[in-house]
Amino acid sequence: MAGATDAGQPARETSQGPRPFAHINAGNTGLYRGIMGAFASAKRRFTIHLRPEDVQHHLRQSGQQSPEYAVIVDALAQLCGWGNLRADPDTSRVTTVEEFHRARFLYQLTVEGEAAEEALAAYDAALGRRGALQSVALVDIVVHLRALLELAGATEPDVARVHLSLNALAGRFRDLADNAQAFMGSLQRTIELQDAEVEAFLAYKDRLIEYLERFIKDLVATGAEISELVLELERRGVSALLDVAAERESADAAPDGTDDFRGREFARCRALWAERWDGFHAWFISGSGHASQAAILRGQARAAVPRMLAVVAALNDRRAGRSDRSADFRTLARWFAQAPDDAAMHCLWRAAFGLHSARHLTIDADTVDAREQRPVPPSASWADAAPIMISPRLRKTGRYERRGRPNRVIDRTEQRRYLAELAAKEAEETAAAREVLLAKVGAPTRLSDVGHLDPDAFRLFLGLLGDALAGKTPGRTEVTTVTSDGSLLVRLTELANSGVAEIRTDMGVFRGPDHLLQIEDPMAWREAAS
Repeated sequence: MAGATDAGQPARETSQGPRPFAHINAGNTGLYRGIMGAFASAKRRFTIHLRPEDVQHHLRQSGQQSPEYAVIVDALAQLCGWGNLRADPDTSRVTTVEEFHRARFLYQLTVEGEAAEEALAAYDAALGRRGALQSVALVDIVVHLRALLELAGATEPDVARVHLSLNALAGRFRDLADNAQAFMGSLQRTIELQDAEVEAFLAYKDRLIEYLERFIKDLVATGAEISELVLELERRGVSALLDVAAERESADAAPDGTDDFRGREFARCRALWAERWDGFHAWFISGSGHASQAAILRGQARAAVPRMLAVVAALNDRRAGRSDRSADFRTLARWFAQAPDDAAMHCLWRAAFGLHSARHLTIDADTVDAREQRPVPPSASWADAAPIMISPRLRKTGRYERRGRPNRVIDRTEQRRYLAELAAKEAEETAAAREVLLAKVGAPTRLSDVGHLDPDAFRLFLGLLGDALAGKTPGRTEVTTVTSDGSLLVRLTELANSGVAEIRTDMGVFRGPDHLLQIEDPMAWREAAS
């Protein structure tokens, strides 16, 4: 075997440096992976060194085909050459001079070999991971958030409890996000599977739909509680808790020879905790312009149910013998493969799809004369053939002229005049209502101080108030919005301990929570600036 000397001396690393992944593409990959598995198993048992006979015993115990002793020695030497293993002289069992001069080695994993094994184990685990929608994780997150909320309200929070609670919250949330992503990926592959056993798939379908419905219900109920806890925790000051966790982590930082190493380590830990909290916030709470990850996951889980039912319907149709489009195309493909020549294929194509030439639609006396003078062969490309002018009516109906009497031209002058007058009147009423509102609430004014409004002004007021309230999200006390035409700017501010505001109109009394309202005209700003 290449890489081993005749005396069993391990091969030296090449000038290119260690190549711990080279054994994956080697010719004897199975043996190399078995040997590296023996060292990984010994590492888990806290065993450092292995002899060739130990490796041979492990291969035999694991059910693999155990090669000869010399083959294992050569494979160990090759792995040493790639940098996966390190060989040390073994003199512990030497009893004669001949045994002393015979090369014996103890092998152990190198740093590069151990890192390669961990990477390959993580790769295999990721490929075989199914994932899960963890309702229990949602409950655990609620428990950790309540504990943090209690700590945030304390005068001097327990540093250890804060750090442990944040670490537990981050770990549980990481498991929830990773498992949900893996589950939705495996679910999509399951739905797209076309060659599954019908009975097994139908039985799996019932359990899966029940599982999805239970998780969606838990996500809706528990997700709302998590959102409220997150907002309450941010109002009480989650930044102080993140500072405590970052300070505790940076306290064990090893000095690096500079004076400000503790400050730099604290800044790094603080930025890491801030990034984790921002991700946690965005996972459960929707922001302006984008939905939360919990809402997206809920939508994907709901969409998976009808896709699953569609696959079940397709399987039932297939089992009942009904033909679908994919089966028709496969049959047509077999017919094309069995066609004796190109002419038969062309006939089959025309019969199946009916894509004939459309030149006959434009044949008239002028076209016939033009084709007689300058004939166009059937094989001519559309790009090379002379253009043909086609009437739009011919393209739409297949005839040059419309049958029957022409339609009478209707004079709609009176209707247009009426619509113009109606539009002008509405514009005047809107302008008057806008002036009334600007006069009453041009400066910040409480809703309880607005007073009486006429019907037109009240109608405009309701529309502006509705736009402002629609743009208000949980946790915000002030919202600013602009009307669709850009003519008015509305600023609505929530008041602490506000009472009930009443606005009297000709149609009745409008009541609601008292707010601070201001309506401004942006056009007036531009005119003043100019």
